Amino acid sequence: MPYGYYYYDWTYFLVLIGAVISMIASSKVKTTYAKYGKVRSHSGMTATEAARMILDNAGLRHIRIERISGDLTDHYSPTEQILRLSDTTINSTSIAAIGVAAHECGHAIQHAEHYAPLTIRNTIVPVVNLGSKLSWPLILIGLLFSITGFLKAGILFLSFSLLFQLITLPVEFNASSRALQILDQSNMLYDDELKGAKKVLSAAAMTYVAAVISSLLSLLRLIILFGGRRRDD
Repeated sequence: MPYGYYYYDWTYFLVLIGAVISMIASSKVKTTYAKYGKVRSHSGMTATEAARMILDNAGLRHIRIERISGDLTDHYSPTEQILRLSDTTINSTSIAAIGVAAHECGHAIQHAEHYAPLTIRNTIVPVVNLGSKLSWPLILIGLLFSITGFLKAGILFLSFSLLFQLITLPVEFNASSRALQILDQSNMLYDDELKGAKKVLSAAAMTYVAAVISSLLSLLRLIILFGGRRRDD
């Protein structure tokens, strides 16, 4: 719809909604971690010690634990079989840090047990990486030169990224479920501490849900715009 010298595009609201949801989720996980990052666990063990114990009990003594710079950059690398804990986590004795470390151990256990969603996600990583690099160049070329095939290919590659994010959801939720169960059964955290760790992991999981919603809205916007363009041709 023309508006002066510009065009009013209501679909930008879809992108804005996705951005707002992602910002809220990111803010929530940071504030929740900050809150429970100040609560020391009764055991007094560090996140590294907790992770080492969980991995050893699961028969994963070969997995190394390393430091990685940054805040909440904790992750498990299945290709290297290394569990990396961030600066704010690795030596902390808080229930938040122990919860995060246990969550990453959950990913290591998933990998060892060939957890299906994780296996599928790792398998499609090369395709997703390629798609993320090609999607927007293809879309831009398609728009500039009115090449429908390029537009379709770009949108298809973007959909691969959304598929990856969807498969990530059960991987993350399952890792948190494993973590909380282990922390409970091992008595590493008391019941009230376990509730705090659960809030931290739940807040972190919502960032993945927010990412899915944001990607879905962005993809929907492109489909709407492409559909309108095709009708005009």
